[in-house]
Amino acid sequence: MSAQVQALQPHHIRPLAQIPPAGVDFFDPVPFKVYTQRDLDRIAPLARLSPEQRFEMKVVSSVLPFRVNQYVIDELIDWSKVPDDPIFQLTFPQRGMLAPEHYERIAGLIRGGADKAELERAVGEVRHALNPHPADQMEMNMPRDEHGKRLEGMQHKYRETVLFFPTQGQTCHSFCSFCFRWAQFVGDKELRICSSEAAELHGYLRSHPEVTDLLVTGGDPMVMKTRHLRDFLEPLLQPEFDHVQTIRIGSKALTFWPHRFLGADDADDLIRLLTQLVEAGKHVALMAHYNHWKELDTEAAQAAIRRIRSTGAVIRAQGPLVAHINDDPAVWAKLWKLEVKLGLVPYYMFVERDTGARNYFEVPLVRAWEIYREAMQQVSGLARTARGPSMSASPGKVEIQGVAEIAGEKVFVLRFIQGRNPDWVQRPFFARFDDKATWLDQLVPAFGEEKWFWQDEYKAIREDLLAAV
Repeated sequence: MSAQVQALQPHHIRPLAQIPPAGVDFFDPVPFKVYTQRDLDRIAPLARLSPEQRFEMKVVSSVLPFRVNQYVIDELIDWSKVPDDPIFQLTFPQRGMLAPEHYERIAGLIRGGADKAELERAVGEVRHALNPHPADQMEMNMPRDEHGKRLEGMQHKYRETVLFFPTQGQTCHSFCSFCFRWAQFVGDKELRICSSEAAELHGYLRSHPEVTDLLVTGGDPMVMKTRHLRDFLEPLLQPEFDHVQTIRIGSKALTFWPHRFLGADDADDLIRLLTQLVEAGKHVALMAHYNHWKELDTEAAQAAIRRIRSTGAVIRAQGPLVAHINDDPAVWAKLWKLEVKLGLVPYYMFVERDTGARNYFEVPLVRAWEIYREAMQQVSGLARTARGPSMSASPGKVEIQGVAEIAGEKVFVLRFIQGRNPDWVQRPFFARFDDKATWLDQLVPAFGEEKWFWQDEYKAIREDLLAAV
C-alpha cells in the first residue's frame, strides 16, 4: 500500500503488510498447462474421438476461440461420457456451434489447403456475421470523459454500475464454448474492449458520484497478477471514492483454475488484497460463473471457495441456461443446493445471449422459464435468491416471470430487473406467448398493443447515444 493511501485509512483498518494470509488447505503449487487450437493434437484424451470429430473441432476453433487447461481435462471432464459430458460441451468446440453454411465454407477452405490470407478473410466474415457485440455494447455502453473522448475500456449502461475491462485480464484460464464475450479473444483489435489506464478509470469514478458499484470484468481479471489488480483497486480506498461501495470481480477461475487462490505465486497477496478491501469497508463480491454442479465438485475448487470466504468477500454465483450443458431443472437444483452448502449466494440464471454459437446453445424462453420454475420448486429459500431467467438485452435486464392467461390471451409476464431508465425497473409488461422465441427481439406486445411501454423512450436514448459515436 502506498504511503498516501495508508495515511488515509481509518485507524481500525490494518495496512497491507499487517494482514496475514488467510488459512488455506495445503496444496502443492500446480503448473498451469494450457492448450489452444494449435495444440488440439496434443490433448491425449481426444485420441479416442474419430478423425472426423477432431477435424470438426479444428474447423470450429478456427472461428470461435478455444482454450483449455490440464485441470479441466483431468479434474472436470468425464471422458467416458464424451461428447455428451457437460464440461466437455462447455469447453471443447462442437460442429453445431457454426451454422451449416459457415461450417462448410471454412471446412472447404481447410480441406482445400487455402492460403492463410484467404482463410483469415473468410473467418473474419463469419465472425462478423455472429453478432460479436450484442445489445449495442460498443455503440451505446461506452462512456466519454469531459472532453468527449470515448473511454474504450469501460461500459456504463446502468446508473449505479460501471464495468471496467483491464487489458491484463482479457483472457481466461479456459474459454467457455458459449461465451458472449468471445470477440474479446479472437485477436481482432477492432472487436476488443480493454484499457490499461487506471487513471482514466479513477478519473471517471471520481466525476460520477452516482456510481456505487464497480465491476472488474473481462476476460477474467483473475488471470492478472495481483500487483496489477491492486493498481486498479487499492486507490478506491481513498475517501474521494467513498461512493463506490461495492467492488465486484467477474471470474471463472473458481471453475477453471482454483489453484489461482491456493498455490499460485501471488495467491497469498491476492487474499491479502481482498481482506484489505473488506476491512476498509468495501463490499467485495466475487461474481463466480457456474454452469454445472460438477464445477464445484473438486477438492481444489472447494478449498479455493473456503479461502476466499475467509477474507470476508461474498461469492455470488451466476451463469446462463444453455442447451447441451444444463438445460435440466435437476442440474440447476443440484447446483444451487451445492452453492448454498458451500456458502455461495445463487445470483442469476441468464438466457443465452444472441451472439456467437447461440443457435447451438439457445433454449426457447418458455422452456427456460419451466426449467427455472421446476428447479426452484426443489430448493429451500436460501437458494431462491437466483433471479431469472434473465435476458441482458439492450434496453436492460428483462426477467421472465412466468406464463399466464389474461383476458383470454396466453402471455409471457416480463419485468425489468435493471434498465437504461431506472423508472422501468420492476414494472411488469406482457408479451404475446411464443413457444419458439429465444430472445426479447422475437417477442411482440400482448393485447394488441403496438409497442412496449418503454419503446419510444428507449428509441430516443439509443438515437442520442448513437449520434455521439
